Amino acid sequence: MNPLKSILGTIVAGFIISIVIAVWDSTPVASAGWSISVWLHVLAGVVWIGLLYYFNFVQVPAVATATADTDGPGPAAISKYVAPRALAWFRYGALVTWLTGAAALEYVGGFSANMFFTNGVTVIGIGAWLGTIMLFNVWVLIWPNQKKLLGIVSATDAEKAKAKGVAFIASRTNTMLSIPMLMCMIGHAHTLPF
Repeated sequence: MNPLKSILGTIVAGFIISIVIAVWDSTPVASAGWSISVWLHVLAGVVWIGLLYYFNFVQVPAVATATADTDGPGPAAISKYVAPRALAWFRYGALVTWLTGAAALEYVGGFSANMFFTNGVTVIGIGAWLGTIMLFNVWVLIWPNQKKLLGIVSATDAEKAKAKGVAFIASRTNTMLSIPMLMCMIGHAHTLPF
């Protein structure tokens, strides 16, 4: 049986390979809890930010093109089949990224010390706040407004027009914030000077 023929098999195979590498690697780590938290944090972050970039660089322009193409199939398939599934992975990727990041912060000086800068401003603390703002945007601004646009909840044309603007700006804000957030995420491990 080829594990690559199903998404579950593919994911399980990826985890098995990762565990083999982790067991084989003789590099000492601070703790197993920290390593697992960071690994899951990065994995969930790739899902979250990958979908954020997909929405901003691929889906939004494609829907605009499909809408403008009077002889084409239109954007209905994307809105009906692709967007709801992608938004589910996006939302929960954001949530898991934040939760595993909070767990990882506990191993590097404590969650509250990094989030509230009680031991000074740190690159990881700045990254945590950027991620927190982005998580807020996902759950409070993007998702509720996308539900209106996708017809998951009823909305008037005026409400949909407003929802489109709010979701768009929140998504673009997250794209902008993702750049320094990713720098902070890796900067801590690569000892940036702050």
